[in-house]
Amino acid sequence: MQFRNWITLAGITIVSLGFPHSVTYSGTNPALNPPTPSPTLSPSPTLSPSPTPTASPSPKPPPKEIAIEGEVRSLPGSLDRIPMFNSNSPEWIKQGGILLSTFPPEGKKTPTAHLNYAFQGKFNLFAHHFTHTPKDLQTLYIGILVHNPSNQPITVEIPAAASYQMEPDAPFKTQPMMLDNPTGAIFSGPGIRAVDDVLRGKRTAEFAAKIVIPAQGYHLLMNAPIPTKGLARPVNGRSSFANLTSTGKVYLASLAMFAPKTAQGNERPPTLAEWRNLLETGALAMPRDKRPTPLDQTSGPLIYSRVAGVQIGSTWQAHLTDPGKTTLALPRSGQTLSYPISTLRRGRLGTPQSQAAPLAVRYPDTAYEAHGNYGVRYDLTMPLVNRSDRAQTVAITLATPIKEDQLAQGKIRFRHPPQDFPYFRGTVRLRYRDDAGKAITRYIHLWQRTGQQVAPLVTLQLKPQEQRSARLDFLYPPDVTPPQVLMISTQSAPNR
Repeated sequence: MQFRNWITLAGITIVSLGFPHSVTYSGTNPALNPPTPSPTLSPSPTLSPSPTPTASPSPKPPPKEIAIEGEVRSLPGSLDRIPMFNSNSPEWIKQGGILLSTFPPEGKKTPTAHLNYAFQGKFNLFAHHFTHTPKDLQTLYIGILVHNPSNQPITVEIPAAASYQMEPDAPFKTQPMMLDNPTGAIFSGPGIRAVDDVLRGKRTAEFAAKIVIPAQGYHLLMNAPIPTKGLARPVNGRSSFANLTSTGKVYLASLAMFAPKTAQGNERPPTLAEWRNLLETGALAMPRDKRPTPLDQTSGPLIYSRVAGVQIGSTWQAHLTDPGKTTLALPRSGQTLSYPISTLRRGRLGTPQSQAAPLAVRYPDTAYEAHGNYGVRYDLTMPLVNRSDRAQTVAITLATPIKEDQLAQGKIRFRHPPQDFPYFRGTVRLRYRDDAGKAITRYIHLWQRTGQQVAPLVTLQLKPQEQRSARLDFLYPPDVTPPQVLMISTQSAPNR
């Protein structure tokens, strides 16, 4: 479908653009905005004659706002209770140490660095960290340590897992707004690539399918480098995501260490013994991220900060239906039904709902909630029904609107032109039956700027009284900025 045709799927009005009070989000694109080194002074330039004055260019017209006509509903369902080990602070590492430890504090040199939380059964793991211009361009290693405190062996199964470096595995780069991505070859960043692999049930070479940890034993789940030497810019990072199931209680820690050296001065990976020593004698990695704004502060600048803790909730499953019904009626002709995704404090898009996962344990200087829900699987089923007596064309769109808490005019808003920075980059999976009745599964990579109008994921034509389901699921990608919105739009009837 051409973009100009999509405009008719959601009744829109063009008005002057007016932004609400801005809110600071701590997410960054490390490829574009690494921490800036201290500047050095350079000699004053030689002055040259002023150029001949030229006519000033014509000012650019102000951006236009696009307000979507229709209803905005809170997302049905809720997060499950499956915990996630969430290691994302400090995002930028200059000094090695403990990133996140759920080990008991007893016997540790820095007791406050250990949060005393045991995992058992199903749980997920997310670790996302970067380094920039380390001393002598040393390679930074990320270690994930697992401990069995019991007197019996424990088995940990890993059905899906992935870990990628930014360079050379998955650099941040501009992509088209929408591309079919059947094999996972399209990505923009290491976190985006990692969660796409796990969505498809893949497991990269760093991870075994199953590990057995002996009684009182330790296992190095991951021992992965983040090199900067030899890169055009000394900036690199690694993002890792895994689904795990344990037959008994285990403790986890993510740790950062610059590469030890051999007697000949060559770098080598840290050993299990060296990781254990860091766990027992080390302190928190540095520098620390910005402290979050207290939850009871409702005005002024808002700093979400980065997450380092155990979040409760790994999947948000929802059936999008009308109240008291088992189906979802298509909106009226020319209208849009919108469901905000990954809402959070001061970004609820007119709903009373914050979807940010709560944290069972956290460090006091890190985020209060898992804002952004990185790695959370959204699994949304839409049992659509055309209750009219004529065929209806419906479009399903995932988009990134202007971020607001309370909606201006009660409407989801976009803008033209959109802002420059990409707020959503990642792959979603869409399953449906097409107009010929064929079952379709598509993986679609999206690359969206904030406020950008985007084409639908799919357009379907439903016959009178026809019911047809569509299902959208994805792992919310790291380095995405929330919120997004799922829009179900019915095409305007042609004029007669």
